[in-house]
Amino acid sequence: MILNKIHHIAIICSDYQRSKTFYIEQLGLQPIHEVYREERGSHKLDLALNGDYIIELFSFPDPPPRTSRPEATGLRHLAFEVDDLENNIQQLAINGIEAEPIRTDPVTNKKFTFIFDPDQLPIELYEK
Repeated sequence: MILNKIHHIAIICSDYQRSKTFYIEQLGLQPIHEVYREERGSHKLDLALNGDYIIELFSFPDPPPRTSRPEATGLRHLAFEVDDLENNIQQLAINGIEAEPIRTDPVTNKKFTFIFDPDQLPIELYEK
């Protein structure tokens, strides 16, 4: 098997409008295509970063909550590369989004932090 790249990541949210606002207005992702699937009672929103399709945001009726603490088996977090970590943290703070303290990766010596989406999905911001 030969893999080229990650095509997209699917996220199920508990409050579609709140998560849609977070990913578009707070993180700056661009909506590509949005549909409501009546038979599933589900919204689906495709989102892009810098023109590349990366996230499918889904809503389903009454999804169980995600276990973030203690960390559970499965996908651990979503990570975005940023040029200026401190500036991004300041911009998020203006919009009421709190970041964890900045840490330094002991292997790469790069700075990073975590924020959380409306459903407490960990999102890492990793400085380039």
